[in-house]
Amino acid sequence: MEETRDPIPRHDADHPAQGGELPEPPAPRLNQTRTGIKPKALPDPEADLTDPGLYFNRELSHLQFNVRVLEQALDEAHPLLNRLMFLLIFSSNLDEFFEIRVAGLKHQVLLGDESTGADGRSPRSVLAEIARIAHEQVTRQYQILNEVLIPALEAQRLRFRRRGDWTEAQRAWVQEYFATEIIPVVSPIGLDPSHPFPRLVNKSLNFIVQLEGKDAFGREGGLAILPAPRSLPRVIALPETLCAEGFSEYVFLSSMMHAHAEEVFPGMTVLGCYQFRLTRNADLSVDPEEVSDLASALRGELLSRRYGSGVRLEVADNCPDDLADFLLRQFQLEETDLYRVDGPVNLTRMMSVLDAVERPELLYRPFTPGLPKSLLKADSLLGVIAEGDILLHHPFQSFTPVEKMLGEAARDPDVLAIKQTLYRTGADSPIVNALVEAAGNGKEVTVVIELRARFDEADNLALASRLQEAGAIVIYGVMAYKTHAKMMHIVRRERGRLRHYAHLGTGNYHSKTARLYTDYSLLTADPVLCADVHKVFQQLTGMGRARHIEKLLHAPFTLHEQMVARIDREAEHARKGKRAHLIIKCNSLTEPKLIQALYRASRAGVECDLIIRGMCCLRPGLPGISETIRVRSVIGRFLEHTRVFHFHNDGKSETWGSSADFMARNMFHRVETCFPLLDNKLAARVRKDLETYLVDNCQSWLLGSDGLYVKQQAGGAAPISAQETLLFAYAARA
Repeated sequence: MEETRDPIPRHDADHPAQGGELPEPPAPRLNQTRTGIKPKALPDPEADLTDPGLYFNRELSHLQFNVRVLEQALDEAHPLLNRLMFLLIFSSNLDEFFEIRVAGLKHQVLLGDESTGADGRSPRSVLAEIARIAHEQVTRQYQILNEVLIPALEAQRLRFRRRGDWTEAQRAWVQEYFATEIIPVVSPIGLDPSHPFPRLVNKSLNFIVQLEGKDAFGREGGLAILPAPRSLPRVIALPETLCAEGFSEYVFLSSMMHAHAEEVFPGMTVLGCYQFRLTRNADLSVDPEEVSDLASALRGELLSRRYGSGVRLEVADNCPDDLADFLLRQFQLEETDLYRVDGPVNLTRMMSVLDAVERPELLYRPFTPGLPKSLLKADSLLGVIAEGDILLHHPFQSFTPVEKMLGEAARDPDVLAIKQTLYRTGADSPIVNALVEAAGNGKEVTVVIELRARFDEADNLALASRLQEAGAIVIYGVMAYKTHAKMMHIVRRERGRLRHYAHLGTGNYHSKTARLYTDYSLLTADPVLCADVHKVFQQLTGMGRARHIEKLLHAPFTLHEQMVARIDREAEHARKGKRAHLIIKCNSLTEPKLIQALYRASRAGVECDLIIRGMCCLRPGLPGISETIRVRSVIGRFLEHTRVFHFHNDGKSETWGSSADFMARNMFHRVETCFPLLDNKLAARVRKDLETYLVDNCQSWLLGSDGLYVKQQAGGAAPISAQETLLFAYAARA
C-alpha cells in the first residue's frame, strides 16, 4: 500500500448531498479517512480546554473506525477470504451503528433535544454528516465487492453465479430447489385494505413485488410483500456436479426468489421484484425506577427490539423511485435514509461461505496459542499461581488456563466458594460448565450476570436459568450500573487457613473471542489484591457503603479520579523537568475530563502515546494544546481489545490492566476494575508489548489534528506488524 494512493474526495461536512443524490462513486482503493469534523482555526495556547473545537464528534469517529475496517478488504497483506471477512464485518458493524447510534440521534431529534456533546455539534448536523459518509462508503463497499473481491475469488475458483450466468442445468436445479425448499415456507402478503403493510422483522430480507392481473378472488393486481424465510440460508452452494471443473459455485437466495417470483403468485404477471431490508432501532430501554424484575422486563424488551422504529432502508439499485418512496413512507423515513445497493442487501449473511469453504490457503495460517513455561507441566494450576502471578496475553497465549483454573476449583474438595462475573459468554462454554459442576459439588457458587450486555441479552437470560437450576446463586448486579468487570474469586482451605485466588481480565469469559480478541488475563494469589476482588463482589451482591479497597481501582467510585490524578502526576513531573511519559491503550477515548487531563499533560511536556482502536474525541498535534500527543489505531487480524495504562512516574513506573475504556459510561455508569501489575517482570513485559504497537508500520493508522487517519508505511524500513510480532513471541512453535 503506497502513500501516493488518493483519498476519498472531500465534501463540505456542513453541506451533505441534497435530495438523496450521491457523490460520484470514488475508485475502490485504499483511502485516508477522517472523523467528519470541519477543521477550525487552531486554538490559542491558553484556550479553554472545554472549547468544542478541541473535540471530534464521537459518533463520526465511531463511523470512521468502521471505514478503517473496510479498508482491510483492499489490503493484499491479508489472505483473500479474510479480506472478504473484513468487508462483511463492515456490514455487521454498520448494522449495529444504525441500530444504536443513529437510532439514538434520531430519537433525540424526535424529542426536540438539542443537547450536544463536547464537540458542540447538534444531532441534526451529526446525522447529516453520517448520511454523507455512510452513503459514500456503502457505495464503495459494493464497488470493492463487485470489482475487486468477486473477480479475485473467481480467479481462485470460487464463483458467485448471478441469474444471467446460470447454465441450463443450474437453472433446472434452482427451480427444483425453489419448489421443494422455498415455496413450502414462503408467505406472500398482498397489499389491499384487508391486508395492510406487514410488520417486518429488523434486518430481514424482503421483496416488494409489482403484480398485474386478477387473483382467484377477482382482486386486481397491485403490490405485494414477499418476506424471505429467516430459516433459509442466504447463500446456497451448487452441487459439485453442476459447477465448472475445479470450481466451488454459489447462488444467492435473493437471485432464486427473483427468478421464480411468478410461481409465488400463480396466474399473475410479475412486473417487478425488488429486494429491500429495513434496519430498526434495536436499543433496549429499561427504566430502573419502574422495574421490579429485570429478567422479566428484558424478555419483554427483546420482543420489541425486532420491531423498533425504522432508521435505514436498503433497496436494490434498480428499484423504481415510486416503490422506494412508497417504502420510505411506510417506515416514516426520509430520502437520506435510503441506501441503494448493487448486490444483496444483507451482505453479512455471506459469512456462511467463510465457514463452508475448505480453502486454508486463502485464510490466515492457523496457530496454536502458547503457554507460560510454568504451566507446561503443572499438575495443579492453583499451585503454580500460589507461587507467583501469571499473565496471559490472548490470543497469542491460550485462554485454557483460565478455564482450567475454574475447572480445577470446581472439582477440588478443598475449594469452598467461587464467585464469577459474566458479561459475554456462551451458555455451553467450559466456564459455565465448570460453574455448574462446582454448584453440583456443593460449593458456594455466586455468579453476577450482566443481563444487559448488548445483543447477548437472550443468551444471558438462558445462562442465568441454567446456573440457577444447578444451584448457583445468580445476581444481576446493580440496577443502574452494568457489571462490566471481569473477575473470578476462589476461596480454598489450605493447611487450616483460607487462601484466596483471583482472575482479573481485560476481556470476556468467552473461549471463542479469546481466539479473536487481544486481551490480558492476570491469575493471582496476592492476598491484598484478592481481598480487593472479594470486597467488590460483596458490593455487587449485598448492600452497604463502598469499602476501602487497597490496590484495585474500580468504577464508579475511584477509577476516574485516579486516572485523572495519574495523568496530572505525570504532568507535574514534566513541569519539574523530569522525564514524563504515558501510554494509554483502549478501545475508545471520549470522556471530556480525561481528555482535558491529557491536554494539560501535553502542555506540560508529557510524551503521550495513545493507542485507541475506535472512537477518539481528542485532537492530537495542536500547537500549545496537544503537540506531544500521538494517537494511533491498529486494525489487523485480531480485534484489539486490551485496556492497558502505563505511567512512567519518574522511574517508579506503574502499569495497569482494566476492563474499562476511557468513556463516561465506563467511568460513571458501570462496575469496572483496573488492576496493577505488581510483578515487575510482568509489568516490563506489558510495556514491551505496548512499545511494539508504537513501532507498527503495517497495520497502524495515525490520527492527525485535522481528523485524517493516515496509514503508516514501512517505506525503506523493515516492516513491523505488532500482532505478527506478538504472535511469533508468544504462540506455540509449530
